[in-house]
Amino acid sequence: MNARLLATLCTTALLVGSAHAADNGNTAGKPQYGSWGFDTAGRDTSIKPGDDFFRYANGHWLDQTPIPADKPAVSLRLAMTDTIEQRLHTIMDVASAHVAHEPTTLEGKVGAFYKSFMDDARIQALGAKPVEPQLAAVRNARNRDDLAALMGRSNRDLESALFGIGIDTDLKDPSRYALYVGQAGLGLPDRDYYLKPEFAAQKAAYEAYLGKLLAMAGWKDPQAAAKAVVAFETQIAQASWTNVQQRDPNAIYNPMTIAELAKLAPGFAWHRYLDEAGVGNVRRIVVGEKSAFPKLAAIYTATPIDTLKAWQAAHILDAAAFYLSKPYADAWFDLHEKTLSGQPEQAVRWKRGVHAVSGGDCNGDRVDCFGNLNWAVGQLYTAQYFPPASKLKIEALVANVKAAYRARIEHLDWMGDATRAQALKKLDTYTIKVGYPDHPRDYSKVTIRDDDLLGNVVRAGAADWAFHVARLPGPVDRSDWSMTPQTNDAYNGSLRDIVFPAGILQPPIFDPNADDAINYGAIGAVIGHELTHGFDDEGRKIDASGALRDWWSAADAKQFDARADRLGNQYSAFQPLPGVHINGKLTMGENIADLGGLTLALDAYHASLHGQPAPVLDGFTGEQRVFLGWAQAWRGKLREDAIRRQVASDPHSPRQFRVDGVVRNIDAWYAAFEVKDGQKLYVAPADRVRIW
Repeated sequence: MNARLLATLCTTALLVGSAHAADNGNTAGKPQYGSWGFDTAGRDTSIKPGDDFFRYANGHWLDQTPIPADKPAVSLRLAMTDTIEQRLHTIMDVASAHVAHEPTTLEGKVGAFYKSFMDDARIQALGAKPVEPQLAAVRNARNRDDLAALMGRSNRDLESALFGIGIDTDLKDPSRYALYVGQAGLGLPDRDYYLKPEFAAQKAAYEAYLGKLLAMAGWKDPQAAAKAVVAFETQIAQASWTNVQQRDPNAIYNPMTIAELAKLAPGFAWHRYLDEAGVGNVRRIVVGEKSAFPKLAAIYTATPIDTLKAWQAAHILDAAAFYLSKPYADAWFDLHEKTLSGQPEQAVRWKRGVHAVSGGDCNGDRVDCFGNLNWAVGQLYTAQYFPPASKLKIEALVANVKAAYRARIEHLDWMGDATRAQALKKLDTYTIKVGYPDHPRDYSKVTIRDDDLLGNVVRAGAADWAFHVARLPGPVDRSDWSMTPQTNDAYNGSLRDIVFPAGILQPPIFDPNADDAINYGAIGAVIGHELTHGFDDEGRKIDASGALRDWWSAADAKQFDARADRLGNQYSAFQPLPGVHINGKLTMGENIADLGGLTLALDAYHASLHGQPAPVLDGFTGEQRVFLGWAQAWRGKLREDAIRRQVASDPHSPRQFRVDGVVRNIDAWYAAFEVKDGQKLYVAPADRVRIW
């Protein structure tokens, strides 16, 4: 479903990649990288910092480090990802060694799920049998109303839906939960894949993939059916809002009754859809892309039932393929990872098994988002691998960055007193959460069997959806988390909370044995990044109570927008690949957060010195080390197809520009590295963007 219709979770978006890091932890007193936390050997000193700071800090490493064949990327920033993966592998291996057929303990259920994935012989023997009940239900549907009812199962089974639903904090009443409904229905990463000629090859590959799935499942005339399905989805794409349009929280907040929704989008059996989802008794629904709804409903009513059935069957097979026999799993890999992300080789089975049980960052991938034991795995992970000392040090860093932000807000030259008072009030409401949730998720009623992989997926997904449905309409649990402890990321959530899971608290993002300047440049800037999300072009529309409300004066908003537009224009000029420009409007919020985060991290580092001069290490000043810490945190590269996918659909800029696009707007960087007019990244002082 479309995550943007929900209260926004702003993350640092650490794209999955290879790590090349052993799980040896930190030797006492010794940083993991270099002698003070930065790998100086990875620099390319033939490059001037002012020409390309990203390559200056990382160029030798980039040239010498290939992307593994089973990955779409390689990244030092994600060195922790492989460490986490290895740790989870150990946990699951141990848990599955002597597991019962249908265990009752948390560890046993994780072990049984993993064992069911690793039972390759059984999976190959079953073929497509595990998904036959869902396909039979599609074949037996008599009309569009029956198909709408099947769509209502999309959050608790393998079906897909034309309209996605989710539950999150109500943006107009943040003490309660709300049901959100938004545009959905596409199988490719973004509407651009259907509409822009540069994605024609990917669209054709998608059609061939759907045809192959339907043929293997014995669907009538599978190639013609696949062609009709892609034509149907192309119509959906044409009616759908763009990612940029979805970034306006006011535009995607449209509360109404079920009757009003049925009037807005007639011809779709809303009552049956919502009843099947288990939310038919909800009186109030928040509609996302309002103007798209009648168009989507009209497309639905005009599309032949045979095409709608083929569409649903294809999506069920796509959702299941990762867990089915080799022909299905290989077809899934060929499209999703090879064609769409440029990854030439499939990961070995144990890695796929770890991912299946643990889940991922839930960026729209069904394997990441649906049908796993992610919170159970998080409990096992933190019990073994989260050091209390890290929690204390992060809390101190957070306090310093938060204090730096307060000082910035108090002295902004473009913000008026009334807006300033509200901004400081909102800043004071933020809760910082570190490591793992205070209240673990209850899995006692979830049935997991060691010989029923797809059944485990469906039952785990249904249990997760039931957990959220049971919370309607509230009250909101302020201690809640939306990201699992083992996740290598951080976020600023709808509860005015900034969350740093245990998974991100590792080198190079955070190393308790590294120089303070490096930690401020890495985790300090991430902390600042998440803080500023509450005040960026989206976050500033949420007030101190968590409600969707415009609390900025018109004059202040105009000043902010003008500066943000200048930053957006800078980013829109960047080309990660020849002719492929960053969308400065789509990436606006993340670019503002990156700029604000590093600016705050530098201030916080200065404050941490308590008036004393910063030490010089190997000839590098404290300020230089802060900037190098930020650049090292983004050290990595992606395959071209992964870059194209990111630029089309991801609100985060490619990593090179998360470094070069930020530092060129910070005055201290020019002084630290003697950057001069005429160098490629140079921006005249009057043209540098200063927001926070």
